[in-house]
Amino acid sequence: MAHAFCLDHGLLPKESLSLDAASLSGEVGRFDRACAAVSRELDDAIDRVGKQIGEEEAAIFRTHRLLLRDPTLTTRVKTAILERRIDASTALREILEEYNKLYGQIADPYLQERMADLRDVIGRILAQLTREVQAPILHPQEPVVLVAEEILPSQALTFDRHLVAGIVTESGGATGHAAILARALGIPAVSGLRGLLREVQTGDLLAVDGREGHVYVNPGPEVETAYRKLQREYADFAGKLIENRDLEPITADGIRLELLANVNGPLDAATAGSAGATGVGLYRTEYLFLTHPSVPDEEEQLAAYRAVVEAAPNRLVTIRTLDLGGDKHVPYLGHRREANPFMGFRSIRLSSAYPDFFQTQLRAILRAGVHGQVGLLFPMISTLEEVQRLKKIVDRTRVALHRAAIPFSEEMPLGIMLEVPAAALCIEALLEEVDFVSIGSNDLIQYLMAADRDNPHVAHLCEPFSPALMQLLHRVIRACNEHGKPVTLCGEMAGWPRCFLPLFGMGLRRLSMSPAFVPSIKEVVRHTTLELAERVANRVLQMQTYGEIRGYLTRKIREAWPHVSLLDVSR
Repeated sequence: MAHAFCLDHGLLPKESLSLDAASLSGEVGRFDRACAAVSRELDDAIDRVGKQIGEEEAAIFRTHRLLLRDPTLTTRVKTAILERRIDASTALREILEEYNKLYGQIADPYLQERMADLRDVIGRILAQLTREVQAPILHPQEPVVLVAEEILPSQALTFDRHLVAGIVTESGGATGHAAILARALGIPAVSGLRGLLREVQTGDLLAVDGREGHVYVNPGPEVETAYRKLQREYADFAGKLIENRDLEPITADGIRLELLANVNGPLDAATAGSAGATGVGLYRTEYLFLTHPSVPDEEEQLAAYRAVVEAAPNRLVTIRTLDLGGDKHVPYLGHRREANPFMGFRSIRLSSAYPDFFQTQLRAILRAGVHGQVGLLFPMISTLEEVQRLKKIVDRTRVALHRAAIPFSEEMPLGIMLEVPAAALCIEALLEEVDFVSIGSNDLIQYLMAADRDNPHVAHLCEPFSPALMQLLHRVIRACNEHGKPVTLCGEMAGWPRCFLPLFGMGLRRLSMSPAFVPSIKEVVRHTTLELAERVANRVLQMQTYGEIRGYLTRKIREAWPHVSLLDVSR
């Protein structure tokens, strides 16, 4: 329950500042300093990208530098400051809006690329201007609900969890990356509410139910009272669950499971330990790149990876190589327009296309391995040939480090992220080449159902209770167990109590989830038995519709753990 804060272009305020005559020269100077800082950022990006990726990619930043130095842009901003007495941020937003109106409806690829470049440059200047403002952009007296058309993953990483009570968006789905990040921060989120911004204004009171996917705008007294009561019950029970942090995740009949955490950085890794996780099952390295002004070099990557390893419980970390593309982009790998970006040039396909860039990351990960128990994970594997080719690249990287006498983990386990149905169907062949498997259920579901999980028109098809998904997971888990290879489920399903029983009954013993979900899943583990789980799994594998499976598991969880159902967000 909190008041709405409607976003426009991220967290930038809509109100312009009216300057007095004495402030004008200072505002021009502030704009010049911001441009100079961006120029230094771009110079650094040109140098690093040219060395690590290639001169063709570095040319993107040279274009940005030309735009930054374009007198048309800088003169217009300064003229607006001096003649209209508005602040530099407002002038920049007006210019961007003007160009968006001029070129937004023109389906010319070249003009679209130039607009993307201009947005990038203006965004960098605005970020620098923001850093000079003493008061924070978002400074409510109490936490607010952010309301937006969409939240980008890079934006979600900047949120202060103490100021953001909830997030509601027009686009996206429950398993989109921004939603995943929100849950990792413990922020209730509801997405896919088309027409939201026409109905909600800043200051409206919102009740956000991230568990059921409901949002109430200016609710009446009865609804408000009911949700405030539910909010108190939720907080009380979540607080009690923290008490099981130091308890082992062992079932009532003595079977031990591993409950791991998905993290984006060292703060998340530390949070995982305080929540009771036994390690990090998935470290998403792409967020280091998404938040870096250019491209992190080997030493910067090593420092970041080492920090996560040292903060992780038991120093146990599985590090995934870059999973960029789809809805996660960095400018130095180009602005590619693809009809189906989630099935296009992304993830391991993208990394492999830039061998020097890719080897820099591999070197940093291998070097970080000396500081703990580290596994190397390759995302979006489709074929056996891909794995064999990647293993050769790793071998060459190891040889180079050995020759340079640089310490690294020589026996680091290599694994694959199983997200593509083709890989699931050929799992036996892949298991001959790898040391472990991590199941990325979020992407596996959308590829299996041919439905974009961030598209509100088809996101309902990305159903974790799909009979096809259950059959596929059963096949993969059984194959891994038969080959003696560890298998971990890393998708959002891992943190959903309703999914635990069938997965455990199928033979899964390792789950990796947002740290916030570790206490509730540990509670579920400690109050179940293998006999119950196997009975549930066998029943689920005979069902033919997701409605049957969903209803059956909902009844079972309410029978077995009625108190835990309060925390189940698998709507």
